[in-house]
Amino acid sequence: MQKRALVIIDIQNDITKNYKDVIAAINNAIDWAVATQTPVVYIRHENLSEGTRTFKHGTQGAEFVPDLKIVSDHVFTKYKGNALSSEAFADYIKAQEIREFYLAGADAVACVKSTCYNMCKAQFDVTVLSDCITSYDKRKLDEMLHYYASQGSSIISSQELVMPENLDTQSASD
Repeated sequence: MQKRALVIIDIQNDITKNYKDVIAAINNAIDWAVATQTPVVYIRHENLSEGTRTFKHGTQGAEFVPDLKIVSDHVFTKYKGNALSSEAFADYIKAQEIREFYLAGADAVACVKSTCYNMCKAQFDVTVLSDCITSYDKRKLDEMLHYYASQGSSIISSQELVMPENLDTQSASD
């Protein structure tokens, strides 16, 4: 079995009020990851642009939301939409030989979309957790799920993820 990771993208205070709709499912996926010894990776977005009002380094807005379970110190910062643009994250997955990714986070039409696209393009196995993504405009979620699938990603819910047959503990430690 190839090594896998759960990647939580941009669940930060500045992201969107809509994260409340998916935080329970995200935390459920994190519990699955812990139970299966799958690494949990947290991606934080920071804006470097002058005059920006969101995701500014060192602000409360750039911090993870308080109700997100933090179970690892695998925290990587990105400055562009695509999580792979974080050199530290790219180095981590290469060093750990991770080839399979479960994606959760925000924003479905921006950072999750860019990360999904670029991971599929790099020929990683990508699964988007349908009930673990959100957006500023929730009306776009179905369209995004179709887009992710068109790029080669699998789509499942966190409930499907935590089914007994998916509690295989041979994941990342093989």
